[in-house]
Amino acid sequence: MDIDARGPRFGAAVTTAVLAVVLVTGSAWLLAWQTLAFLCGAAGGVGRSPYGLLFARAVRPRLGPPTELEAPEPPRFAQAVGLLFAGLGLVGYTLGPGWMGLAATGAALAAAFLNAAFGYCLGCELYLLVRRVAVRAG
Repeated sequence: MDIDARGPRFGAAVTTAVLAVVLVTGSAWLLAWQTLAFLCGAAGGVGRSPYGLLFARAVRPRLGPPTELEAPEPPRFAQAVGLLFAGLGLVGYTLGPGWMGLAATGAALAAAFLNAAFGYCLGCELYLLVRRVAVRAG
């Protein structure tokens, strides 16, 4: 079943804010929260992530019907990619090296910002690329 494309974009906006605060404060706890949010989105789909649930309960009822729907698999894959980068960032912030925490968090922030501001989902595009390569190889 297709999903409202505004949900993942809303989640990306919240993620952008959270990751920006992580970079400014160096808070491993806040990055751990974001890592958990990515884990929920990767495991259960974006609708089951904390930001997806917030969108469904508090934001979507105030909006009109969606004008654009999308397949759930690319955003879910994007959540897994975000999980990977947030996990690397968390390791960097807690165990070192510190530059790895900054770089991984910065990369996740850049991807989230692109989705929030421009509707361009890097993880979704990566999903489509992987699928194309898998079809050609298999």
